[in-house]
Amino acid sequence: MVDLLRIPRLAGALAAVLALTLTGCGGSSGDGGGGAPAASSEAKGQRAADRVEPLARTPEPKLPVTVDSADGREVKVTDTRRIVPLSGSLSEIVFTLGLGERVVARDITATFDQAEKLPVVTRAHDVSAESVLSLKPSLVLADSTSGPAEALDQIRDAGVPLVVLDPPKGLDDVGPRIEAVARILGVPDAGRELTTRTERRLDKVRAGIPGHADHPKVAFLYLRGQASVYLLGGAESGAGSLLKAAGAVDAGTASGLRKDFTALTSEALVKAAPDAILVMTKGLESVGGVDGLVKIPGVAETPAGMDRRIVSVDDGVLLNYGPRTDRVLASLVAQLYRGKGGES
Repeated sequence: MVDLLRIPRLAGALAAVLALTLTGCGGSSGDGGGGAPAASSEAKGQRAADRVEPLARTPEPKLPVTVDSADGREVKVTDTRRIVPLSGSLSEIVFTLGLGERVVARDITATFDQAEKLPVVTRAHDVSAESVLSLKPSLVLADSTSGPAEALDQIRDAGVPLVVLDPPKGLDDVGPRIEAVARILGVPDAGRELTTRTERRLDKVRAGIPGHADHPKVAFLYLRGQASVYLLGGAESGAGSLLKAAGAVDAGTASGLRKDFTALTSEALVKAAPDAILVMTKGLESVGGVDGLVKIPGVAETPAGMDRRIVSVDDGVLLNYGPRTDRVLASLVAQLYRGKGGES
């Protein structure tokens, strides 16, 4: 059953999104744009390459370190030999810093290849404290949206250092988040190196974005067809930063939606009038691909629906705002402007 109260946590936690995604529907990643089927040969190639790229040199943690946790606690980290990250985005950073061999478990939202064989310590939305503790972790990393609180308390009460981080909300959070994780792990130099590499790659993508006379309005839709959940993203959905970087306008925000998500209605879509629609790949698959999406009331009447201008990005990276965000932005730009002439 879909927990509607947790869906707005998309704005800061991809974990909640993917918990629904991975328990609610299967399938592959694909672009789904321009009326193409959601599952294409290109999508299969992207899925096969769902890997993180660790730094060339494996850093050696310098411990102990004492760090401030986002929940107001001060945490002393003395051992990083058995790490449990409780979100896919945190796992991505740990692996990319070169410390993946120290990770002993994963959250269900860690979908990249290197983490695939690790035991899962979450059930739907929630962390299983028993599963985490059974793996004898020396450090647990969590987002402030991780929960339930009782499970985190149980892990702390067992004497395991647990550090909570604020979830990322946009492109400006990419570097600070990487460096925050690196400090916790005792590898600050590796954090700066990864931040530099990531920002350089993002700058390269930005530099290659063609100038356009128009700034297309893009609606971010959260879809879970099996549960009949259809939501329209607003100012706090988490996608606005990416859309702005791509030269687009967040249609939900422009239509006056100030929070994260609202129920998708024909009236809301008409008011948003998107030129394109952004979705997560598995969400698109859950409604039957592009053909199914345009059958949702109101979609076919929008410019996006009439042009079948649909952009899909893999669930495991869209809102992570981490080391692979340059790929997300590049994919968004490529799909959004496919067949559209740009001008400087």
